[in-house]
Amino acid sequence: MKTILNVFLFLGIAQLSLAQSNIWDLQQCVDYAQKNNISLKQAEITTKINRNNTTQSKASILPTVNAGAQHTYNFGRTIDRYTNTFANTQVLSQNFYISSNVVLWSGLAQYNTIKANQYQYLSSTESYLQQKNDLALNVATAYINVIFSDEILQIAQAQYKITQEQLDRTQKLADAGTLAKSAVYDLQAQLSNEEVNVTTSDNNYQIAMLTLKQLLNLDTLNNFNISRPNVDMLNNELANLSVQNIYETALKNQHSIKSANYTLLAAEKNLDVAKGRVSPTLSATGSLGTGTSELDKNIDAVNIVGIEQAPYVTQSGELIYTPKTEIITSKKSFSDQFSDNVNKSIGFTLSVPIFNGLQTYTGVKNAQLNALNAKYTQDLTEQNLYKTIAQAFANARAALNKYNASKASVEASEQSFYYAQQKYNVGAISTFDYNNAKTRLQNAQGNLVQAKYDYVFKLKVLDFYQGKELKF
Repeated sequence: MKTILNVFLFLGIAQLSLAQSNIWDLQQCVDYAQKNNISLKQAEITTKINRNNTTQSKASILPTVNAGAQHTYNFGRTIDRYTNTFANTQVLSQNFYISSNVVLWSGLAQYNTIKANQYQYLSSTESYLQQKNDLALNVATAYINVIFSDEILQIAQAQYKITQEQLDRTQKLADAGTLAKSAVYDLQAQLSNEEVNVTTSDNNYQIAMLTLKQLLNLDTLNNFNISRPNVDMLNNELANLSVQNIYETALKNQHSIKSANYTLLAAEKNLDVAKGRVSPTLSATGSLGTGTSELDKNIDAVNIVGIEQAPYVTQSGELIYTPKTEIITSKKSFSDQFSDNVNKSIGFTLSVPIFNGLQTYTGVKNAQLNALNAKYTQDLTEQNLYKTIAQAFANARAALNKYNASKASVEASEQSFYYAQQKYNVGAISTFDYNNAKTRLQNAQGNLVQAKYDYVFKLKVLDFYQGKELKF
């Protein structure tokens, strides 16, 4: 028996440890979301691509070096490139080469391309960091919504419990003949309504939890739960803040502003690139090559094997005879041909753009418009930032005022319900009046919780724009 109890004790401790291990705080949720969010991973890939483009543009100023080989069979009448003789049979030839090219001057287009790609890479990096922060803010919003929904659920459950207790007491009084049976029916109806409220609140809580899980990409995690931190109401928090101070701070630390600035710098450098294409381009080239041919032979000997009549005569009409020779050849080795057929070249190319279908002119004009558009984007980003901060500050102040008003309403509703409950217990008021007082208290409590977390969230938004860590 003792062994069985120990087993059950062990299993209980293990389950408790497992449950505690799946309770996440806000920072854990943010870290996991930033690590597993697919959109964030795509933004990171874009950043890496821009980094690769920057590296490639730096390497483009170096000389290009290419090597190649060619193995060719020629059939029919052809001229061999290495022996300069006609061939009427199949001829095998091989060609090997290495070449290099370097741009000496291009109107600084290459340099400006490097700078443009660097700024574009920095812009994408800042966009990636901004997306990380936006995701953190979204997670914080969902996290707070879960806590808010949970507190609303607890209020609904507490009200349900109070009504259930009051119904039990009223049932006993009605059975004793002290109260009318209608009071029991009224409370039963009220209890049914509050059961609906509990079900609705629980459903809202489950939806809030599901939303948080989806942000974290945790749809398949079953034992997931979050910690409920103590949220302190700081009524004087806004007194130390102003829209202008928050805005000036945000201009320095918000990654969206930095991204817009780098995008503008990249557009200006791309304009310089387009202007550089108007300039002449000077390039240097060099090559080294060699090859072999089956027609290339070594002449080993020339033997006289007789005489033969020439196809012409002297002025006096006498015949002319010439020696008849036989040339002894052998196949020339690959190594000898490889060294004998070496050819080298070096040259310079100057390209002057005169007219190319207005491509250069159009490129400059479009680059100017892109730079102007980037400037407008920068101004618009700063304007939207100020507008967002001003709206968030006004919302925070309104939420604080609503919280203070809701707090006073709860205190008054609690007193009203207390006296209504006392009167109802002695039969001084009807069930209808009692339920009204109870409903007013429940609504006031719900409004207070909503105002509380609305204010907390608005403060977190202001902290976000000040570059502060999102935490409770």
